[in-house]
Amino acid sequence: MAKSYEAIFENNKKWVESKISDNPEYFHELAKTQNPEYLYIGCSDSRVTAEDMMGAEPGEVFVHRNVANVINTLDMSSTAVIQYAVEHLKVKHIVVCGHYNCGGVKAAMTSQDLGLLNPWLRNIRDVYRLHQAELDAIEDEAKRYDRLVELNVQEQCINVIKMACVQERYILEEQPVVHGWVFDLRTGKIIDLEIDFEKILKDIQKIYNLTDSDWVMSRKNKLIDKK
Repeated sequence: MAKSYEAIFENNKKWVESKISDNPEYFHELAKTQNPEYLYIGCSDSRVTAEDMMGAEPGEVFVHRNVANVINTLDMSSTAVIQYAVEHLKVKHIVVCGHYNCGGVKAAMTSQDLGLLNPWLRNIRDVYRLHQAELDAIEDEAKRYDRLVELNVQEQCINVIKMACVQERYILEEQPVVHGWVFDLRTGKIIDLEIDFEKILKDIQKIYNLTDSDWVMSRKNKLIDKK
């Protein structure tokens, strides 16, 4: 264990050297600021690393990860990340990315007491309840498992769209756009679930409209006048 721990620092040293070799000013420039276009919300699974599978460099993706990529409005961690990314970093895209063979989703499909995980996994059990007819009609357990992963991503995307900061900025600037992805560990490929962001936003605003239309439109008109 000691050797594997020490290897991390040796790997870091080599990584620093390789970056400086390509660009002597790399870390000086990196330290100045961050301007990511993407907020990535994914699972904490050690096999799924956002930057690697996206081919992204440090500074290009703002990342939040938790068990089974859940967005719960009572979770201050995920909501704070989203609000900061939307209002301060001005990200253009929000990606919710699940993955097949997700342990959190698998656990939510089983009838067992998992202690402190119970309230967290209840979010995924709720997804199962919403789509129970479709899921129970899938006889192959592995395919049912994959489908729940996809539906969980879809419902978490909807939870992002429910947030006032996302709605308000989209009305003002037509950004950010929310996307749903699944990473297939068996092939290494990202699958775009092609979530229809604008349709979902339109469909849910009657219930989840958290914006004062007059106030938002007034802000939009002021931005237009400034241009």
